[in-house]
Amino acid sequence: MFCSANLTKYVILKLEVTGMEADDLDIQVMADRVAIAGERKAEIKSEVNGNTRLSAEASFRTEFRYGKFQRVIPLPARIQNTDVTVEYKNGILNLTLPKSEAEKNKVVKVNLTEADS
Repeated sequence: MFCSANLTKYVILKLEVTGMEADDLDIQVMADRVAIAGERKAEIKSEVNGNTRLSAEASFRTEFRYGKFQRVIPLPARIQNTDVTVEYKNGILNLTLPKSEAEKNKVVKVNLTEADS
């Protein structure tokens, strides 16, 4: 995750999710965290010497993790989750999360009266 929390108006979140289609991802953005879930499906067929085979027959070892996953990423600043932009290209997911405006301190007038002694 890359984040420049104190220098910009945005929190930038970059994630590697190679080998997945956009439809395989579920992204939920809250004010203080991002939840990402999905499923990386194993290849069923592959080509070996021009022959189509099941992956179990064609490969000795694979370095990919397959299956369902879920991750919750806490954010370093509160964000405005209704104005998020997302880009998914070449297995990299980029979320641009605009920071929410800091709540201004309200000035409250307090009426002071002396207590009778």
